[in-house]
Amino acid sequence: MRHDLRHVVQQSPTKWTADLRRSLTASAIAASNTIEGYRVDPVDVADLLDGERDAVDASEENKAETLAYQQTMTYIQSLWDVPDFTYSKELLNALHWMLQGHHHPHRPAGRWRRKAIFITAVGDPHATEYEGPHEDDVPGLMAELIDWLNQGDLQADPLVRAAMAHLNLVKIHPWTDGNGRMSRSLQTLLIAREGVLAPEFSSIEEWLGLPGNTWEYYKVLREVGGPVYSPQRDALPWIRLNLRAYHEQTQRVQHRVKRSTDCWLTLAEHTERFHLAERQITALHEVAMVGRVRRSRYERAEALSNQQAVRDIQALTKAGLLTPVGNTKGRYYTAGPAFPADVLRIASRRHTITDPYQQ
Repeated sequence: MRHDLRHVVQQSPTKWTADLRRSLTASAIAASNTIEGYRVDPVDVADLLDGERDAVDASEENKAETLAYQQTMTYIQSLWDVPDFTYSKELLNALHWMLQGHHHPHRPAGRWRRKAIFITAVGDPHATEYEGPHEDDVPGLMAELIDWLNQGDLQADPLVRAAMAHLNLVKIHPWTDGNGRMSRSLQTLLIAREGVLAPEFSSIEEWLGLPGNTWEYYKVLREVGGPVYSPQRDALPWIRLNLRAYHEQTQRVQHRVKRSTDCWLTLAEHTERFHLAERQITALHEVAMVGRVRRSRYERAEALSNQQAVRDIQALTKAGLLTPVGNTKGRYYTAGPAFPADVLRIASRRHTITDPYQQ
């Protein structure tokens, strides 16, 4: 499935592939942050990635966490095809600084923790659900993990190996905060380093962030991890969960790719009818796929001047293809009364996700 998806992505028009990459990245960031209690809608995350901080209706804390995770993910995405890449203490701590540096020194970032770590049970701050290894053991455990990342089990299936990297890092819990997101990021990096799909198409963070899946994710982590650091425990339930996550998320991405492709091609069929420039399809495609577009986003996507972007959006609005929503500062555009109904039907097309391992 993943090799087939790679072929489809490589053969697709560059413009909508870039749009899809951005959307998948935003969904992964939103989902992983949601697991930790920082909630920003994926569409707003996409706006934040484009520098629209003032236009996004979210708390400053949530915005800061989103932008920090975006910085981390952007760097990870740049590492997937580096030929002389190696894992190191410095790399992991640098990634952690990108994620948590805005909390330093209140919550130390970019260095191993120097105190005990406890995970409390949901709803009961006095109940310990998991106790990480002693802080004096963290440097040695992390050195062992880094050696394994570089040299251990290299013949193992990359998807299984990536899942085990996630499990080992989150159970060592080497930092005072941000361990969950770092572990999920490390898993994404290992999958991407396999070379089949770029990180945006490889991450299972969106799947893990779905409410029912998040509950199961924590349940299996508790089952496999135990109440204290105990790496001798059976990891099979964890591998089973991850195999299901990989498969179901790949199905989700496949369906999204198909809808996105069909929307783009169908919009292209309407260019003559609406007297559209080819570049204007970009704005309409984003409306179809995510529900809205901002003028500034369209301007950057097509490398236009401000005046060109304004003229294009005004022309689309005058033609009834777009409808403005909100004031000047936070304004965005949704589908107008003349927006092609067939494109909207394609964008809202339903699909079924199946668990291939269910008996």
